[in-house]
Amino acid sequence: MLERATALRSLAADRFDVVVVGGGITGAGVALDAASRGYSVALVEKADFASGTSSRSSKLVHGGLRYLQNFDLGLVREALVERQLMVALAPHLVTPLPLVIAAFDGKAPDRVMGAGLNLYDVMTFERRPGRLARRLGRPGRGEALQAPSSWSPDRHRSITGEEVVDHVPALGPREPTGGYLFYDCQTDDSRLVLTVLAEAERYGAVFANRVEVLELVEEAGRAVGVKVRDQVGGGEFDVLADNVINATGVWADRLRPEELHDEAEVPRISPSRGTHVTFRHEDIPLVSGAIVPVGDGRFLFALPWQGRTLIGTTDTDYEGDLDHIAPADDDLEYILEATNAFFGTDLEVGDMTGAYAGVRPLISTGDPRKSVDISRKAELYETSSGMVTITGGKLTTWRRMAKMTVDRLVERDALDAPCRTHEIPLGEAVDPAELPRVEGVPEASYAALAARYGHTAHDVLAVAAERGELAQPIVDGLPDLLAEAVYSARAEQAGSLGDVLLRRTRLALLAARDVDAAAPAAERVARAVAGELGWDDARIAAELQAWGAGGRPRGHRPATHAVTLPVRPG
Repeated sequence: MLERATALRSLAADRFDVVVVGGGITGAGVALDAASRGYSVALVEKADFASGTSSRSSKLVHGGLRYLQNFDLGLVREALVERQLMVALAPHLVTPLPLVIAAFDGKAPDRVMGAGLNLYDVMTFERRPGRLARRLGRPGRGEALQAPSSWSPDRHRSITGEEVVDHVPALGPREPTGGYLFYDCQTDDSRLVLTVLAEAERYGAVFANRVEVLELVEEAGRAVGVKVRDQVGGGEFDVLADNVINATGVWADRLRPEELHDEAEVPRISPSRGTHVTFRHEDIPLVSGAIVPVGDGRFLFALPWQGRTLIGTTDTDYEGDLDHIAPADDDLEYILEATNAFFGTDLEVGDMTGAYAGVRPLISTGDPRKSVDISRKAELYETSSGMVTITGGKLTTWRRMAKMTVDRLVERDALDAPCRTHEIPLGEAVDPAELPRVEGVPEASYAALAARYGHTAHDVLAVAAERGELAQPIVDGLPDLLAEAVYSARAEQAGSLGDVLLRRTRLALLAARDVDAAAPAAERVARAVAGELGWDDARIAAELQAWGAGGRPRGHRPATHAVTLPVRPG
């Protein structure tokens, strides 16, 4: 990435074709799509890239088996097509994941779930524009119905109880009698955002974090840019552009609310909080993912992720502060109760290695249904100033949301500029065995670096080679290197401990207590990045204080936003 100071100078001095407000996956996707079609693009984010919903997902790239329950077949089909594209375009970031639906007590697997999996298969493997494809909707011009990919998922199948335990060892004591095996994909959501931004920059996009939009800039009633404030260095300036895109997700109706609320056709956002927790692998050992039933037809996912077990998500209406979202005690207890009942464990809040919550930007339908029943379909609308807003949707369909948005600009401008993002690789995969070996780097870190950065892992390892301590893990037993903290400050606009520990690495989600152990990893990170960011001892102390060292709950602190660190009693 451009250094933040360089990006700010360009944002203030140049005029752009498009300015995107919001640095989550949707905004990043819009920036890539627009820039790859020839638009000059600026992007501003009021906090850090992916600091909102886009770093707090279930880490799944999937069709959405749960959406079949609401007969939202179009969304499922669209998501399955996008899943295949992401495996093809970002094979190091989006990887196949088997999932198991288990049956117990001599019972056969649930027939209704089996019927849903059959439909999942039909939509996955339908390649011709037949009746089903016509009804569910086909990709747009220039796009394949199903992307070429090195991975083609097997159809779901019934498996024996022994096979269930092979995939989900944690279920061994319950002696399952059989189940279903099917396939979806998994990703590191915040790294996906950073990778899409990096590709957008290759096409000329300019972006900066911690740049808050204050208001629209207008000429003759039309939006021609945004007035912004630099939240690091202070000062206000205009970012001028012919088109303004509001891609702020759950915050979408807060940008120019007086305009939005005066227009009847504009959808209202109904925020929904999703909470996830992580446990040690030893507490709930998984090889594959598992569906965890919670009653009333609902379920959670239990997933192996980066050496931990990730369980979630809840889906509850939310009316609180959108900037500092903490997991609710009720949600934590809900997940614990379902986890213990399904796996036959007696885990407590103190056994969690991390917890986080995010808010989904669901589109309100005006009826009293719970948020879990509201469609995840994206919505695009244009207001009288010409500002285009894209919201709703889900992580998997980010590229389609971006395409919808830029198609609107192309139509307005009467251009012939078809979408290209279905053929643009997202980073470059690399074989961990081919990465250069650096003295002191643990062998397990090479695979983690390859999965997180792809070919850019070479640059991270070059940082690790600068001095011995940078080659060491931030937390013992986990593969994240101190060099990643330095690299993120130097090349990814990381500007706080939260940026490094929450989004450039995922340590605060996976090893929250370990980060604040007796020899604080947080302090090591702060001192490692201090030279890159110009921090003195007073600033280091302030960062540590803001981070909340000592293991206290921190869901409401600006530096970390969404992490609760449960502390074992006593």
